[in-house]
Amino acid sequence: MRSSLARRIELLTVSSFPAAPGSSPITAAAPLSLCARAPQVPADRLVAEMVPPPRFDSVRFDTYVPDPNQPSQSGAVTVLSAFAAGLGGAHLAEGSGPGGKRRWFTRKPQPPAGPRGVYLDGGYGVGKTHLLASLWHATPAAPEKKAFGTFVELTNLVGALGFQQTVETLGGHRLLCIDEFELDDPGDTVLVSSLLSRLVDKGVALAATSNTLPGKLGEGRFAAADFLREIQGLSARFRPLRIDGEDYRHRGLPEAPAPYSDEQVTKAAYATEGASLDDFPGLLGHLASVHPSRYGALTDGVRAVCLTDVTAVPDQSTALRLVVLADRLYDREVPVLASGLPFDRLFSEEMLNGGYRKKYFRAISRLTALARDAKGLVAQ
Repeated sequence: MRSSLARRIELLTVSSFPAAPGSSPITAAAPLSLCARAPQVPADRLVAEMVPPPRFDSVRFDTYVPDPNQPSQSGAVTVLSAFAAGLGGAHLAEGSGPGGKRRWFTRKPQPPAGPRGVYLDGGYGVGKTHLLASLWHATPAAPEKKAFGTFVELTNLVGALGFQQTVETLGGHRLLCIDEFELDDPGDTVLVSSLLSRLVDKGVALAATSNTLPGKLGEGRFAAADFLREIQGLSARFRPLRIDGEDYRHRGLPEAPAPYSDEQVTKAAYATEGASLDDFPGLLGHLASVHPSRYGALTDGVRAVCLTDVTAVPDQSTALRLVVLADRLYDREVPVLASGLPFDRLFSEEMLNGGYRKKYFRAISRLTALARDAKGLVAQ
């Protein structure tokens, strides 16, 4: 059975679509479709892409604009700048001497005492990812000796390479930055605790962002008390750094634009070079068939995402997949134009009050920002 989107497209004459401001003239080519894509991502690409995403290519500490009413924000810049400067020493492999020569009659180096990393805790939209990416850029090491990825991307890397190979791959790094650090199940807790312990023992510095203090990771999502040892072990690796403030994406900005009509979204998709066009329920179904580690590749070459029939997300598994897609779209600065429900009604009250609420609020915040970016795609 054809989708309602396909039937609506038949009713529209492509030649009658006016070009959206700033877009290319309309051609006969149909828009792209995310639902038609099934990307395969080799493991070496996962490693090579562990750098700050395009949105954060050019950020630096001096481009971060602290809220003058929130001194913790400027304080974070000071602490992180010093942390980066402290990573300027040579990183020697275990048992190595100057010049990388093997030292045969030395004691095995002991793991660094105390925290070996910083942990940026705060609400969504206070600039934690900006600061984390700035730390990556400021650390005096070659790009291949620094890694930056989300928590999900890190666990996906372990899945692709295997635990031991991941330790070997990241063990020679100066710094590992982990964005959106969350523990959603016991398996991830044990996995990440073991991985970070091995990396710290090899001299890798850690930095992470999250909306949850390190000692509170896992609360509300699984029986955290049963895994207290692992969680406390993770907490001991980090110095918490609280960052207060309101979501900068809404600071002094107008409300998100209301959803458009199906026809407006469809016309904009045809009028915008590199745009994709999918109906929202169909896209949600397709995401279930694509591993989240491939959601970035799913959007390769897409310059705008156009969605019709946006409806409330039906269940938690689907909602969590949508959160990952929203993160990848936001990282890549891909505007999102939609019809149907506004983005602040995607998730049910039960979801917004549950253990994953911070993920859902982050997704709403980011999709709202991308909806603003898409406003210019619609002919006025």
